[in-house]
Amino acid sequence: MNILLISGIILLTCAISSKVLYRYGIPTLAMFLAMGMIMGSEGIGGVYFDNAQLATSISNLGLVFIMFSGGFGTNWKTAKPVAFSSAVLATFGVALTALLIGIFSYFVLGLTFLEGMLLGSIISSTDAASVFSILRSKKLDLKNGLAPMLEMESGSNDPMAYMLTTIFLGLILGKGENVFLLLATQIALGLIVGAIVGKLAVWLINNIKLDIDGLYSIIVIGVALLSFALAELFAGNGFLAVYITGIIMGNSRLVHKVSLVRYFDGLSWLMQILLFFTLGLLVFPSRLLNVILPGIATAVFIIFVARPIAVFLILSLFKRPIKDQLLVSWVGFRGAAAIVFATYPLTAGLAVADYIFNIVFFVAVVSVLVQGTLFIPIAKKLNLIGSEETVLKTFTDYSGEIHAELLEVKIPEDSKIANKTIMDLDIPMDILIVMVRRNGKIITPRGATEIKAGDIMMLAGGNKEQLMSMDEKIKGSFSF
Repeated sequence: MNILLISGIILLTCAISSKVLYRYGIPTLAMFLAMGMIMGSEGIGGVYFDNAQLATSISNLGLVFIMFSGGFGTNWKTAKPVAFSSAVLATFGVALTALLIGIFSYFVLGLTFLEGMLLGSIISSTDAASVFSILRSKKLDLKNGLAPMLEMESGSNDPMAYMLTTIFLGLILGKGENVFLLLATQIALGLIVGAIVGKLAVWLINNIKLDIDGLYSIIVIGVALLSFALAELFAGNGFLAVYITGIIMGNSRLVHKVSLVRYFDGLSWLMQILLFFTLGLLVFPSRLLNVILPGIATAVFIIFVARPIAVFLILSLFKRPIKDQLLVSWVGFRGAAAIVFATYPLTAGLAVADYIFNIVFFVAVVSVLVQGTLFIPIAKKLNLIGSEETVLKTFTDYSGEIHAELLEVKIPEDSKIANKTIMDLDIPMDILIVMVRRNGKIITPRGATEIKAGDIMMLAGGNKEQLMSMDEKIKGSFSF
């Protein structure tokens, strides 16, 4: 079988199918998983794949870039007002959800308490990509700041689930650990490494001045891998580190920032296809028959009991309206991270590994199909769909607003910005350099573009006063 031909067909099918799935509000990861299962040993592809170690390695790599892209595309200004409540949901909410599922697994599924806590930890985080793929496709937003809250929660709760998974897996394997010290160490070192790498990366990208624009994306790929690896090397949480690095870089002035955001958006989707397709290959559909009843019971418990209890207890402290809490409770899709973490018991060789993996896989599929399909109807029923806003404003690549004022400025010979690059100019965030005209030719402005005396710059801003202030500044009344 020609692997390149098959790969091309799979990628095209996954990408094109999103058009149909979006129409019905179904997250595309369902198609990615289905393609893997179809190509597997029990499907038409006949590819036998049971290498859990390889699947885990591929999935971890994919998850690194998915998390980095999530941080890189998050608009901190929009997310800041709900950052604290999101962080509490992403930590205490995850821990409480894991505990409730652990208790349920012990009494209903017949697992030991540690095995139940392992299952609960694996499946305790939510999937941001599923939520925002639906909102983006419908060009909708949620009221009351719920979109950035869900984005922050879903983007940052995977590290907590990862830590709990590794802790309980270690306890089952007989590794004695101080759980609270380990959690504190992983969080602290993850935050520190992520922040340091992010700040250094911003400085490097803005000062290296590469001749080939495409190499900037290569640098950022290296930064993401470095952030994850360094945190893991120092016993920190690599996924938390790479998410923090992404947030810092995505909310800083960067050369070629718009193109980098779009590049990593595409890379994130490619990683999701690779990740879910690999995990789909790892699944043997015939074995899922053995977990239909426990899988349905677990999915129902998570959707209607565990997630709502965690959300209502936490968001009530922040005095959120009941309808907000209901929607956040419903939008608790299980996705990429849960299935990736479910491969860890397989690689560790636990006796219940297959049972846990199949339950997690089953729950993730049920969650996406049921919660994903009903997400928009429920949001509309609760009157939480924004009438004018679009969820794209949650991301740093949003550029859909029309600026009311334009100003054309000619750079005089004695201007203090002459011979400086755009990234070195102290230009407010809400003023854009739309184009530069030099000797009759149009130059697309980039961070590394050097402004020359005699250039004509087209500026766009929110109001005339801002632009007139910039006009005075550019003409030398003030120094940059």
